[in-house]
Amino acid sequence: MATVLVTGGAGFIGSHVCQRLLGRGDSVVCLDNFNDYYDPAFKRENVAALSAGGGFTLVEGDIRDPEAVEQAFSAVGRGGDGGAVVHLAARAGVRPSLEDPPLYQDVNVRGTVNMLEGARRHGALSFVFGSSSSVYGSRREVPFRETDDVTRPISPYAATKLAGEALCYTYHHLYDIPITCLRFFTVYGPRGRPDMAIYSFTKAVFEGREIEMYGDGTTARDYTYVDDIVDGILAALDRRLDYEIINLGESQTTQLKDLIDLIAGAVGKPAKVRRGPERPGDVPITYADVSLARRLLDYDPKVKVPEGVPRFVEWYRKMRAGR
Repeated sequence: MATVLVTGGAGFIGSHVCQRLLGRGDSVVCLDNFNDYYDPAFKRENVAALSAGGGFTLVEGDIRDPEAVEQAFSAVGRGGDGGAVVHLAARAGVRPSLEDPPLYQDVNVRGTVNMLEGARRHGALSFVFGSSSSVYGSRREVPFRETDDVTRPISPYAATKLAGEALCYTYHHLYDIPITCLRFFTVYGPRGRPDMAIYSFTKAVFEGREIEMYGDGTTARDYTYVDDIVDGILAALDRRLDYEIINLGESQTTQLKDLIDLIAGAVGKPAKVRRGPERPGDVPITYADVSLARRLLDYDPKVKVPEGVPRFVEWYRKMRAGR
């Protein structure tokens, strides 16, 4: 049994990671500030479910606050095993980052330095950093490989994630901390963020409202079901690799217009689509080469989009009925 500090553990991916860790018998310390990027009530519900059993400790605080970070690491230390870190807390979203770049730099860069400093001081056994496919920028050469040039991010959010990867390498080099940076490709599934496309489109179809489709619908994403992402995170946590950057995706693409059709079919109602202009910061395609993840993590994504979207819609249907 291990003790794991999960930042952003009340959020979408983080709550699934905490749930899986608790389910296998680990203890979890969750550091989350319940910010208002979306309704904090969603995250409070996630924590209430996680707190129902034993082994879960909540530290309510901000990764930008050194005292809150120290409190979280001290709680891990009480477990007596040095602990490990899954650092998922971040200001998320490409488009919102264009509106407030200083906030994204403050949370995603300064907050990551604070977490790395905590890992250094407390002798963390393993550090997993949640990065993003957005670091690849606007490119049409696919699939995206970890060896590709990523020196041209096209949004402040992407730039902060690239900076986080660089900081992780620096701390690994200086202090020999085992660190794995995982580049997530468009994660979706139960408890997903309300601002993400699959959630907002599903909500609109249920309510009979228009979906605004930016561009002609041919932009494509490597949509990745959250259970597969969690498999990769836990494998990276347990393997304690030296220093690696690894893609986590489904290694397949779905066009936006096809995603909308899948959602409408699962809901059982037609989608009303209004076409809008392409948005700054958006990229034409994301597509993960996961051969490195397969080799180093035994990563084997199982939930393809035609199965995952109906799963999400069913979760949304039940959640909607319960509110």
